[in-house]
Amino acid sequence: MNAATMGFKGLKPIVYAGREVWPLIEGGKGVSATNHASSGAWAAAGGIGTVSAVNADSYDPTGKIVPQVYQSRTRRERHEELIQFAIDGAVEQVKRAWDIAGGKGAININVLWEMGGAQRVLHGVLERTRGLVAGVTCGAGMPYKLSEIAASYGVNYLPIISSARAFSALWKRAYSKAAEWLAGVVYEDPWLAGGHNGLSNAEDPLQPQDPYPRVKALRETMRAGGISDDVPIIMAGGVWYLRDWNHWIDNPELGSIAFQFGTRPLLTKESPIPDDWKNALLTLEPGDVLLHRFSPTGFYSSAVRNPFLRNLEARSQRQVPFSGEMAGDHTHQLDVGVKGKNFWVTRGDLMRAREWYGLGFTDALKTPDNTLVFVTPEEKAIIRKDQADCMGCLSQCAFSSWADNETNSTGRLADPRSFCIQKTLQDIAHGAPVDQNLMFAGHNAYNFKRDPFYSNGFVPTVKQLVDRILTGD
Repeated sequence: MNAATMGFKGLKPIVYAGREVWPLIEGGKGVSATNHASSGAWAAAGGIGTVSAVNADSYDPTGKIVPQVYQSRTRRERHEELIQFAIDGAVEQVKRAWDIAGGKGAININVLWEMGGAQRVLHGVLERTRGLVAGVTCGAGMPYKLSEIAASYGVNYLPIISSARAFSALWKRAYSKAAEWLAGVVYEDPWLAGGHNGLSNAEDPLQPQDPYPRVKALRETMRAGGISDDVPIIMAGGVWYLRDWNHWIDNPELGSIAFQFGTRPLLTKESPIPDDWKNALLTLEPGDVLLHRFSPTGFYSSAVRNPFLRNLEARSQRQVPFSGEMAGDHTHQLDVGVKGKNFWVTRGDLMRAREWYGLGFTDALKTPDNTLVFVTPEEKAIIRKDQADCMGCLSQCAFSSWADNETNSTGRLADPRSFCIQKTLQDIAHGAPVDQNLMFAGHNAYNFKRDPFYSNGFVPTVKQLVDRILTGD
């Protein structure tokens, strides 16, 4: 069924950062999955392109990507290297995107509030890109300081939230003081969006909620704060065909609506992700994207359920609770995978542990939850090395116990059930095997295989994609 038969209303341009643009935003995907090439082209097509300022690439004088190799011995010193890499890379990406845009559309940057040194990176980038960045989108956490930082550089801010309650807290505590720079509120559907998601503990990851009532509640909250209906709510997560959102457009209940595309722009000529990643997207089926909680951020996130993710699932299943002394059901001393005698488990768990040991999972690693996970010696070596190599890419990391505080520690045991997110995202973005790394994607990525636009392996330019989206398809 095409847009015409659906009676697709079509989108009207909006005024953003002083110019007319299509209310279409490219989602900023961290660690080089969106860069100057994709975001500059999106802006050149009349939309709002988004440079990811999460560990963006820099280039040497010949144009080659500079590998982010850390020289320092301590985590704190490597963290300083990371921040400098992040600022230099994002500045370079913004300048290149600006040139490609050629005065059309607009360029935003995206930051992850929970990334290590987020505020320092934001200051560093905005200071060196004055007049080039139209706005900052920011999610993953509660970015209270976002409005203050953006306003100090005369830049718009667009918080990414997943509930009216979250926006209300941000508005009351901070954003109301810089209301004139609030250019939009991104509602990211926590059940459908790719990457890190804002599911709260009160929400069931297995019970998706209709976004319409949640967005309607967000608009009511914004109105209660005195925010004009002209400030758009940007629907993100699960957006593919605009005709599916026909009843949202020009709907007085919702006010101004714009749309953010995160997954679809991965498959374009200008998209910087490697060809193997692009080819893998064309093979996905419904259900191939998993909403999981292995991320060291502690947030839920959505990624392709490839061998990398299946390995994490299997690792967590090879897990037994233990007690430091004989107590309750813990009546048997564990005699495999550990040194020492202070590991008491149930009889059933002892049998399971012995079975895993026999299958080659001979090393048991403690978790922060008084459990043991069984891994191979090779896995253990990789886990320990990745933990030791930590460069503080997050404000708090469950995997390495790094925290961006005075002690540089979360105070909790490092969790071997997680992984180094910086390493795997850098690797997949720069050509490492897609099945052995974390591959973020939204839950409707299966449309690449079903949408006739991509038949026979067609890969559009960004301009062709934007034009297609504007038809409703």
